[in-house]
Amino acid sequence: MLYRPAHFSHKLPDPSSVTSKGRDGDSKKFQRTKRGQLRMDFQPLDSNPTACIQSLPHLYKGTLSFSLSDCSLCTQTNPLFRRETPSFCPTMASVAVALTASVNLGFRSITGSKFQASKQSPSLNLHRSIGQHHIRSSYSYTSTPVSRLPSLNLKSPNRNLNFTVKASSAVVPAKQDPAPAPWQGAAMKPLLASIATGVILWFVPVPSGVSKNAWQLLSIFLATIVGIITQPLPLGAVALMGLGACVLTKTLTFAAAFSAFGDPIPWLIALAFFFARGFIKTGLGNRIAYQFVSLFGSSSLGLGYSLVFSEALLAPAIPSVSARAGGIFLPLVKSLCVACGSNAGDGTEHKLGSWLMLTCFQTSVISSSMFLTAMAANPLSANLTFNTIKQTIGWTDWAVAAIVPGIVSLIVVPFILYIIYPPSVKSSPDAPKLAKEKLEKMGPMTKNEIIMAGTLLLTVGLWIFGGMLNVDAVTAAILGLSVLLITGVVTWKECLAEGVAWDTLTWFAALIAMAGYLNKYGLISWFSQTVVKFVGGLGLQWQASFGILVLLYFYSHYFFASGAAHIGAMFTAFLSVASALGTPPLFGAMVLSFLSNLMGGLTHYGIGSAPVFYGANYVPLAKWWGYGFLISVVNIIIWLGVGGVWWKFIGLW
Repeated sequence: MLYRPAHFSHKLPDPSSVTSKGRDGDSKKFQRTKRGQLRMDFQPLDSNPTACIQSLPHLYKGTLSFSLSDCSLCTQTNPLFRRETPSFCPTMASVAVALTASVNLGFRSITGSKFQASKQSPSLNLHRSIGQHHIRSSYSYTSTPVSRLPSLNLKSPNRNLNFTVKASSAVVPAKQDPAPAPWQGAAMKPLLASIATGVILWFVPVPSGVSKNAWQLLSIFLATIVGIITQPLPLGAVALMGLGACVLTKTLTFAAAFSAFGDPIPWLIALAFFFARGFIKTGLGNRIAYQFVSLFGSSSLGLGYSLVFSEALLAPAIPSVSARAGGIFLPLVKSLCVACGSNAGDGTEHKLGSWLMLTCFQTSVISSSMFLTAMAANPLSANLTFNTIKQTIGWTDWAVAAIVPGIVSLIVVPFILYIIYPPSVKSSPDAPKLAKEKLEKMGPMTKNEIIMAGTLLLTVGLWIFGGMLNVDAVTAAILGLSVLLITGVVTWKECLAEGVAWDTLTWFAALIAMAGYLNKYGLISWFSQTVVKFVGGLGLQWQASFGILVLLYFYSHYFFASGAAHIGAMFTAFLSVASALGTPPLFGAMVLSFLSNLMGGLTHYGIGSAPVFYGANYVPLAKWWGYGFLISVVNIIIWLGVGGVWWKFIGLW
């Protein structure tokens, strides 16, 4: 049952473009279009109602003028827009009226219309229901209040009602069969490369002095490392598959394979990400970041150096590089990057974030090497030194020997990275002023910011003085997170949503477990003895022999996911051989101790701060490893070159 067609006029401007003002005073620009006749049909809503307006091609923007006509079922005016008047169509009063304007490039059918469809056309929908107070454009998602429409006298059936319609000129694509879903599984070539590495090494004859289990574990470990580098799947998935292979082949028991999930270091790293969430959520990170920018932000290099030396000043007081880098500086660096418009994953990483993340990571291993209390494994090196050569390395001895090469490295490394991996934004003279304006807009600290700051001070205090209270770093971090959860500053759902934290926890714990059992199975001691025999048999001067030992000790760290594990496995053997070949014992012990920190910069798993900064996702893995190797060469040159001269001056050799 159709209502008699209403009459429409299609008003279009003659000029190529004109500016028209609506009732709200907003200017709207209309493009010239071709004239065309419009026709509209009505149907009741209970029988699939539609209203179809058709035009000639190329109608993009214009003004539609609607005029009302009599209803075919009664002699009263058809109330297209209901007004508070007794004379309205009783048929239409009980149902909503839908008006759909179809602006065609060709012709478009609307459900229930008798017209043939064009396969391609844009459309615009306007809806008005009984009692509804807005007309809505489904394309622009804006509403026009009915009260702003021109007054309509329903007793005058030819009274015009004008309003502006905007239509998109984009073509609606024709319906096509959906494309097949892309492959969601592993990248096959990297996966095959990883598997091939493990299989080939698995069937290589086991060397004399190496157990079968140790060799099999080495095969799986190297296959996992190749998978982590090539990433056929996310890192956590690759590491979990490696653990599964260990259990499947009976190389490790399930308890042994997953033993490192009880290690405090992976959990400390995960907790650092939760702290970072609170930093950013409360706005405290932005506040501190703007303070830094206001003081040092006129150049990216100046901003980087301010962070580098701030971290170095805290290093002797916080004996955990994971806590120092992850709990304090990662949230700050992330906030700085975001404040400067450099975000992970949106193509703006190179504005500042990539360089700043890599710089802060590489300098964190330098600051760890400068003080006996700057890294948890440093006291282990001092203890093994005493057990091996019966000489003591005190806090002052360590600091005096490391201060000169350490400061040189802290200056040189950021600058070299600035040259070879530069940020795209190098100078921003207006940044300090803008940062101060941002601080003014932020106003005083909020309640959550105060709670976050107090919790951070509590946690850092326990990291510094926890030794006297028998509170270790991870326990202090758990206590701090508990405060944030209780106060609602951070919620547990937000912690669960930190996918990077859980992924990092998984792959780092897996590598710690496999590397630890390589040592327990005797592979590392076999390697150390083989190296010792090889170097000792060369008949070189102690300087050359020690240089070879240093390089082998340093770059064997690719097989370790923990500085403490590396030190425990190889430090004593290498120091013993170096001393036997004529190296001054204390000199050899000092150098190996310093390098035990610097070698952590090689990979994204070699030291506690590595997974933290890598997990921010600002630097691709290949570049992380590549620049890690280049900076390792720079550090070795500085510490053996500049450091060698300094150590000669202070009488270390």
